[in-house]
Amino acid sequence: EVLEKLIEAFNASAENGDLCVIYGAEGKNFTFGADLKYAYELMTQEERRYEATEYLWSWQRLTTAMLKHPGIVIVGYHGWIVGGGFEHTLGSDIRIAAENTRFMMPELDIGIFFSNASTRLIPQLVGLGRAKELMIMGNEFNAEEAYRIGLINRICPVDELDSVMDQYAEKIVSKEPNALRLAKKQLNESLSGTIDDVLYKEGVAMIETGQSEGAIQRIKAFLNMT
Repeated sequence: EVLEKLIEAFNASAENGDLCVIYGAEGKNFTFGADLKYAYELMTQEERRYEATEYLWSWQRLTTAMLKHPGIVIVGYHGWIVGGGFEHTLGSDIRIAAENTRFMMPELDIGIFFSNASTRLIPQLVGLGRAKELMIMGNEFNAEEAYRIGLINRICPVDELDSVMDQYAEKIVSKEPNALRLAKKQLNESLSGTIDDVLYKEGVAMIETGQSEGAIQRIKAFLNMT
């Protein structure tokens, strides 16, 4: 139910054309991830297999909604963030962690698998070797380690998390909207294509932004032209 609400919220935000989304959580911890008691019930009750499939795919659909959102998604971590609770946030664009954040991916210890494209997104962020260590060993790690290996963009005091995310958001929404959306789209697609694909798409984007009134006015202002 929570996952479906998140999917609906991100889709509604995308349809609204929001340039930036701040994704946070209230309470002592960001999330402990999947409800294992509920998952166990689904796994052991044959008549609920359809419900189990729907539950599993809701995780994947959430990542799709986040990655396809045309705006920039900022996530702010605090406290514990575990398993799929962490993995689904990899669909964000900027990750900020309070100093008390603790991460863990315990899937292999309990015999289940990873979700939310984490088997691709984590290696892209930290490299294949570190990704294997994080995901196979399943050890907990703190915000400092996450920052050191490139999983997060910034660490801040717990009481400053909201204000730091607001600062990022204010900077983001000051950008030219069309150029910002194209930048996110191209960056997300750049690692999956050939260099020729990247060069072509960049060229198309340069032409599109160069013809926009927004770019013309911003360059004019930058040059102090009247």
